[in-house]
Amino acid sequence: MFYENSNSVSRLYMFGQSAILILTLLGLFTHFQDNPIQIVDWILFFGLIGLWFALVWIRKSYIFLRNESFEKRQINFLKLCAILIVLAGLIYWAFRLPSHHRNVLIGLSIGFPVAGMFANLVIISLIHRFSSGYLEKKSIIVSGTGKPSNSGNDFSNNKLSLPFNSNGFTRYEERAGIVEEKRFVGNLDTMKKYLEENDVDEILVTVDIKRAKKVRNIRDIADFYGKRVKFIPNFESISSENFRTEQSGGFNVVNPRYYPLDNKKSLYIKEGFDWIFSGVMLLFLSPIFLLIALIIKLESNRPVFYCPIRIGRGGKPFRLYKFCTMNENDPEIGGNNSTVENDSRITKFGNILRKTSLDELPQFINVFLGDMSVVGPRPHRSTLDKQFQESVDHYMLRHYFKPGITGWAQVNGWRGPTESILQKQERTRHDLWYLQNWSIWLDFKIIFKTIFGKNTHKKVF
Repeated sequence: MFYENSNSVSRLYMFGQSAILILTLLGLFTHFQDNPIQIVDWILFFGLIGLWFALVWIRKSYIFLRNESFEKRQINFLKLCAILIVLAGLIYWAFRLPSHHRNVLIGLSIGFPVAGMFANLVIISLIHRFSSGYLEKKSIIVSGTGKPSNSGNDFSNNKLSLPFNSNGFTRYEERAGIVEEKRFVGNLDTMKKYLEENDVDEILVTVDIKRAKKVRNIRDIADFYGKRVKFIPNFESISSENFRTEQSGGFNVVNPRYYPLDNKKSLYIKEGFDWIFSGVMLLFLSPIFLLIALIIKLESNRPVFYCPIRIGRGGKPFRLYKFCTMNENDPEIGGNNSTVENDSRITKFGNILRKTSLDELPQFINVFLGDMSVVGPRPHRSTLDKQFQESVDHYMLRHYFKPGITGWAQVNGWRGPTESILQKQERTRHDLWYLQNWSIWLDFKIIFKTIFGKNTHKKVF
């Protein structure tokens, strides 16, 4: 498990960048050497590597901050590259190095920044997935009277090998097991407020079946006559149609809303597909990205990317990447001004980007970094999310998994404005249907319909 500023993360980040420099230098020296490598070549080779480590150490670039933006990391990396190249040029000029070293330095000034930026994207993606993805321990609260509650202090002190961290316990009865008083975080009346103010992934509800006196009497009679007893719990009364029993931390638990992506094999297939597909798309789209960025700068001199805050998996916010299409954007945090028809804020080139959905392409960066999937429910602003939550039943279930660039609702025509209750209900219904019926083939179908389907290209503002 990774933590902010942890040595493991920082070493991985620094090692990845340095490995790219070493591989770049090896390739350049091998390519431009007509004769066997001389001692002066080895001195320059190790000298540049040592110089890089010194720069990284002086500027503290080895420290990896999880809350630092992706753009800032890339800019800091490019600054380090520029300093390294300038110093290398001064060394070449001051020491009158052999002429073939000039080609090495030219190659280094082009190859290392380009390769390094892509390597940074890969490294940050891996770190992000391990540190805040599905592999991280979940935060839970425990509510009830069964065995886990009676083992409350074991939960608190991590004496049990559990796949989650316990935030505390809530009461729904006066006697809720043998738990230290300080570990209680509230009761049923205060649970809503607690969930709004605290980071909780799951609620573990425990029920002690021994409290059913008649069931215990039947068991005792059967024991007297040596007859085996088995229980058929009535889970349907408290679960949806797609519940599933499973094991977690040594306890038998019931998942009242089981989705295909709750299966680890299915989840890894989707995660792997997202990572590979987004990586390939970013590689092939990079020339288009550069062209669009240049036109945006020439037209309006605005930032290339507009990065509003959106709500992702588990209700957690993230920065969504889009090409800037307006002269004046909503604030990235808390913006609530939706686009309207003939919106005067939209630039001429921005209008083209919106009509062709090219403004959405940078979201492949979000997919590669692990904030989004290629296919999934579309992410909303926090204000719009709140509106949906209060007006549409079961809306927040769509936050069980990552949001997507495209989704089942979008390819069926439910995209764009969500002004009426019908639009909100239908978008939610399609999103939940997708989660309940997910398969990798359904993802392929949605991607195909996104590119070639008529509903996906209807005009929206």
